[in-house]
Amino acid sequence: METVTEGSWESLPATLSPGVLQTLRELGFPCMTPVQSATIPLFMSNKDVAAEAVTGSGKTLAFVIPILEILLRREEKLKKMQVGAIVITPTRELAVQINEVLSYFTKQFPQFSQILLIGGRNPIEDIEKFKEQGGNIIIATPGRLEDMFRRKADGLDLASCVKSLDVLVLDEADRLLDMGFEASLNTILDFLPKQRRTGLFSATQTQEVENLVRAGLRNPVRISVKEKGVAASSTQKTPTRLENYYMICKSDEKFNQLVHFLRQHKQEKHLIFFSTCACVEYYGKALECLVKNVKIMCIHGKMKHKRNKIFTEFRQLPSGILVCTDVMARGIDIPEVNWVLQYDPPSSASAFVHRCGRTARIGHLGSALVFLLPMEESYVNFLSINQKCPMQEMKPLKNVVDVLPKLKSMALSDRAMFEKGMKAFVSCVQAYAKHECNLIFRIKDLDFASLARGFALLRMPKMPELKGKCFPDFAPISIDTDSIPFKDKNREKQRQKLLEQKRKERLENEGKRKFIRNKAWSKQKAKKEKKKQITMKRRREEGSNIEDEEMEELLNDTRLLKRLKKGKISEEEFEKKLMSSEKKIKAVSNSESED
Repeated sequence: METVTEGSWESLPATLSPGVLQTLRELGFPCMTPVQSATIPLFMSNKDVAAEAVTGSGKTLAFVIPILEILLRREEKLKKMQVGAIVITPTRELAVQINEVLSYFTKQFPQFSQILLIGGRNPIEDIEKFKEQGGNIIIATPGRLEDMFRRKADGLDLASCVKSLDVLVLDEADRLLDMGFEASLNTILDFLPKQRRTGLFSATQTQEVENLVRAGLRNPVRISVKEKGVAASSTQKTPTRLENYYMICKSDEKFNQLVHFLRQHKQEKHLIFFSTCACVEYYGKALECLVKNVKIMCIHGKMKHKRNKIFTEFRQLPSGILVCTDVMARGIDIPEVNWVLQYDPPSSASAFVHRCGRTARIGHLGSALVFLLPMEESYVNFLSINQKCPMQEMKPLKNVVDVLPKLKSMALSDRAMFEKGMKAFVSCVQAYAKHECNLIFRIKDLDFASLARGFALLRMPKMPELKGKCFPDFAPISIDTDSIPFKDKNREKQRQKLLEQKRKERLENEGKRKFIRNKAWSKQKAKKEKKKQITMKRRREEGSNIEDEEMEELLNDTRLLKRLKKGKISEEEFEKKLMSSEKKIKAVSNSESED
């Protein structure tokens, strides 16, 4: 294969349409990036491609332009309800972004209609829009697209519409598989014609992606684009213009360091990554109160309807802070992000690369900082080997103000904040326990007391990971946490009503034996069966003549005693049944001795 070096768009072997070239000039892209110059000619010459390139290298245009050129060169023009191309992405935000880029080009080609099919919207409205405007090019998330194929009863026969399909693109292919969309993708692929062009685009190639390449592509051309200089020699997976830092600090110092850093960089644009949705909710609310005169927004995977609005609004801001989970780590292009801050290291090494790639995109400068605990310092060497990601140390900031007492007072004054903190702590510990790199991130070595202080907890939560542990370094606040009210009067009113119901139930059940709620019923049953077997075995070993039937009688006595304690039978009934049981055992014993 002859290699194509990057240059002007006119230097491509296949001539681009005047409308495409005009849009590129309007968008301010006079030259191609390496991934574009390598991919576009192959895709346009009817080759299946599997492209790997560093994040922020311009992969979106590498498939948007071929899609348009292939559809423009069709012998038979597409009708309104015929689908010529489908782009599948793992997240709504990325789908919105690709749809926006594509819309710049389709202004020059009014003969093509495009439609966005993502979650968080009414599927019936999507069907009506498709029937009214058509959808020659579909940009979708896997779940919603799979759902659309099953909407024949609602008046949309998408399976018939895609018979004319020319191009399928899977963007961020490895993330599609990581997020559990494999079943949805297989269902979608079954509906699509085999005679098509397919492109897989990603910043990292995994074994799962390799399997997908074999299953979904025919004789694919593999493209792996590395950056010049350092990147070319070391296969570095982060942009060369990215300055990557790490900071070593204890769990109870991390949040103070973060707040101090943000106060020093108020005029800049930041993404702050946390490991869980609960941490985003808690720390996002905390930062709103502690970092003044800065627009702070939160986004995570459990937000259903607000995500698109928040994402669009943040993209347009000149400065601000977006607190998020890894839902924002892939392919998202937010203009002029100065810093990517990773409060929690991601669950996998490849996710680290994708997080960092939200800044220093397409030749721009950018910086990234990850906070690490002292016991996690070896993660730096691991990344340099595993992901070819060089990092330099940033020393902890000096003269840092302790904001944790302020965070505690917020929890004391509002139950919502108190509960958010508890949930965040629990979710953080659980995420840490599931970390992919568990030789470095060892849950056994985690200082829970220091972590709890870093979350400004009023008391330790009850959870399996903390069972049987003592925390002399953590001082719980001397207050009944049940007395902390909600600031929201309606929520507090509802809480008081529930507390009153619980008090009544407690009075009614007083004196009755409580059912053990913290153990699954199946486990209790298994425990009883095991106990029964051990008892029977022991009696046999002791040489007892009592057989299984008599043993069952003895076990019945135990059950009778339990029923008596629970008040299910009277004392008279208990004595009668007990005497009956004893008579049976004596009768068996006498008959055996006579024999």
